[in-house]
Amino acid sequence: MKGDLFSSDHMVQPAITPGMSVQNAKSIRYVVNGEMLARQGAMVAYRGNLQFERKGQGVGGMLKRAVTGEGLPLMAVRGQGEAWFAHEAQNCFIVEVEPGDEFTVNGRNVLCFDASLSYEIRTVKGAGITGGGLFNSVFTGHGRLGLICEGNPLVIPVSPQQPVYVDTDAVVGWTARLHTSLSRSQSIGSMLRGGSGEAVQLKLEGEGFVVVRPSEQTPQKEH
Repeated sequence: MKGDLFSSDHMVQPAITPGMSVQNAKSIRYVVNGEMLARQGAMVAYRGNLQFERKGQGVGGMLKRAVTGEGLPLMAVRGQGEAWFAHEAQNCFIVEVEPGDEFTVNGRNVLCFDASLSYEIRTVKGAGITGGGLFNSVFTGHGRLGLICEGNPLVIPVSPQQPVYVDTDAVVGWTARLHTSLSRSQSIGSMLRGGSGEAVQLKLEGEGFVVVRPSEQTPQKEH
């Protein structure tokens, strides 16, 4: 077969290293030798001897989504082989989590991660019912975390001198040692979106980075 479709730009090459790597802008490749975890329904192809098992629906087996409180079910992938993961053609990125690190991320942006990583669900401090009930997952340990994002994310440095204010619908995650609180700015809200109002933002203070997607659209709930 000939044609641009079969060029090296699209052809999958033999795996060089085990574990997670970016296959292209829209997908992540995982060379499995043991176990890893992924968002249910995110596997688009695999080869080898792999088994897929749905994780439990309890608090320990799902990530909470911001605002809606819906769960993001996970699946365990076990065995030896290769699997490719993607979600709605969103852009894919990898975060390296090292011992002592802590990365807080919105569940809607999680695609897959190493089984060596631990996570727990926390309510974002300062963003309770008034702030839409933000539930994020905090990842710790040593391993890789695959993320998805609509478009190319913005990574904004945060310093004690320069706190950052973000739309709660746009925030992807942030690093350790950042403190969160709600900030009300009705004067700003009255000028945005023709007066529809962004009266409440999430304020991040401290030393670190916040990741923001270039979209504040939230997926429509299925009825």
